[in-house]
Amino acid sequence: MFRPILQKFSEKSPVTVMVQGLLERILNAKKIDAWFENVGEVQYTRKILFSSLVSMMLQVVCKVKKNVYSAYLNSHIDASRQAVYDKLKNIELKTTREMVVYVANEAKYIIQEIKGSYAPLLPGLTTQFIDGNCIESSEHRIQELRQTKAGALPGKSLVVFEPEFGLVTDLFPCEDGHAQERSLLKTVLETVKEKDAWVADRNFCTLEWMFGLHQKGAYFILRQHGNTPYKPLSEKEFVGETETGKVYEQTVLLTYEKQEIQIRRIVIKLHKPTRNGDKELGLFSNLERDKAGGVRVAEIYRKRWTIEIAFQKIESYLHSEINSLGYPKAALFGFAMALVAFNLYAVVMSAIQAAHPDKNIQDEISDYYVADEISSAYHGMMLIVEDEEWSVFTSCSLSELGQALLKMAGNIQLKRFKKNKRGPKNPSPPKEKYKGQPHVSTARLIS
Repeated sequence: MFRPILQKFSEKSPVTVMVQGLLERILNAKKIDAWFENVGEVQYTRKILFSSLVSMMLQVVCKVKKNVYSAYLNSHIDASRQAVYDKLKNIELKTTREMVVYVANEAKYIIQEIKGSYAPLLPGLTTQFIDGNCIESSEHRIQELRQTKAGALPGKSLVVFEPEFGLVTDLFPCEDGHAQERSLLKTVLETVKEKDAWVADRNFCTLEWMFGLHQKGAYFILRQHGNTPYKPLSEKEFVGETETGKVYEQTVLLTYEKQEIQIRRIVIKLHKPTRNGDKELGLFSNLERDKAGGVRVAEIYRKRWTIEIAFQKIESYLHSEINSLGYPKAALFGFAMALVAFNLYAVVMSAIQAAHPDKNIQDEISDYYVADEISSAYHGMMLIVEDEEWSVFTSCSLSELGQALLKMAGNIQLKRFKKNKRGPKNPSPPKEKYKGQPHVSTARLIS
């Protein structure tokens, strides 16, 4: 399939070759530059190709290079550093969003081809988890921030996650770091399709959002916000129990702008209070009972934490928030490229699961060890393997790519990436000995 050197890498470090193969097929320079010509509205290409920015930022978010300047020095961009930064700070939000959507669609197709998706939470419906992400404060490098003591927030966004594929499928970026998540929901509503099922926390529990989803033929499971008005139409009835608590259900009436809908209110009386001290958790849903009973609705909402886990992985294994990028558009583009890298990584993990169906990859394989393998082997591989050798991926179809990924995934030695599961920590005894002394000898204490 490959020439000797690339073949050796595919045998010794298949996950690294899988990632580069995805990059060569989905994000190759010619394809991305042609894509940019169709998507970009204001920005244009002169000396700096959009594909060069994508390649440079991927090296940063994947921790191949420590910062943007280091990636710039190792790129083939024939323009000044300032020109590159000017290009980054003016990338349109539409381009940033469409980049995530484009890669997600390609990734979803491959996962479907290799039969690597998970069982749907609601058969016949497209379950979508949505949550907000605020990029942490940036360094005060740009002129407008140099006399500011407070942390400067370069942007906020809403992220859509599809648990069936383990992919981030959409992004709604906003340059105002202080904007409320609710203020972006009108834009999200424009993308809603019939038979979507949206799951979100109480920040998204607004009458406008719920009525908007209902009118579009979509469904929702939203944690009840304390300020959301409703009228009970029935008493709470016990319907079952989950791991977290007893589940009750009632019918309620919502009213908004002279419109009314009857929906279900699911109440979970928790065995243990939340970290905020809540002993009871309410959910609003317009799902019919034959699609999901009260216990099932509660279980699906509990799985909403998978988007939080995705955020944790992006933060832990990728350089998703580049503090040196103070301009909002640049910071948001950096975050979007981290989501792109996360989606490519998700395809790799799906291929590993499909190639080893008798294993539970999510429980047994460490994301950290896989990410470490990629970051440690990638630079050396790209130095040794000639550019033309990657053409086998550039010219293949997505179906052929999927089969190649499956073949390489079958060669992976899973024990190299096995999770080291730790038991519960023993409670630490009080540290009273030698209190007030600056240091002690470890050898003397042991003896």
